[in-house]
Amino acid sequence: MLNILWPIFIIVSFIYAILTGNVQSVNNSIFESTANAVQLSITLLGTICLWNGIMKIAQTTTFVSKLTNLLKPIINFLFPEMKENEKVKEEISMNIIANMLGLGNAATPLGLKAMKTMQKENNKKDTVSNSMAMFIVLNTASLQLIPTTVIAIRSSLNSTQPTSIILPVWGATIAAAICGVVATKIFIKLKM
Repeated sequence: MLNILWPIFIIVSFIYAILTGNVQSVNNSIFESTANAVQLSITLLGTICLWNGIMKIAQTTTFVSKLTNLLKPIINFLFPEMKENEKVKEEISMNIIANMLGLGNAATPLGLKAMKTMQKENNKKDTVSNSMAMFIVLNTASLQLIPTTVIAIRSSLNSTQPTSIILPVWGATIAAAICGVVATKIFIKLKM
């Protein structure tokens, strides 16, 4: 759907710019946007490298196993099909931790790894299992304690208070996670 909408938006914008005589403004905004995109990418690259490094260090220490043990009751409740699979619980824990730190880019490979492990356990290879559905919902809600990516973006745009969004992010992500988990649990019960 988006591969249809975006080209339509672009074409309509160019036609409108031509009809209103704003072609020069469109050209200027294209070059300004590309410069801003490169600047933002460099800013985010530093943040992503820092947190990916921290996550890699955490994986090689006992920190991950301690956090996995701390998250175990929650993971067992959310993923009852995976109670016996310690590997997938560790992968889910790493993904949850990365999301809580606001590291969407670091959480993605960890999430894909967890999904791959869950797919091995899945009896119906062409259907998403209950655990996989819950994991997708949890990742979409993306409970965040430290929204590092958003803070980095706000800092790069010279925000005077880039961390002022922390409380609203907590409220939004907690509400999204609770609603998502409750809805998924209800749908799983109805499916059975």
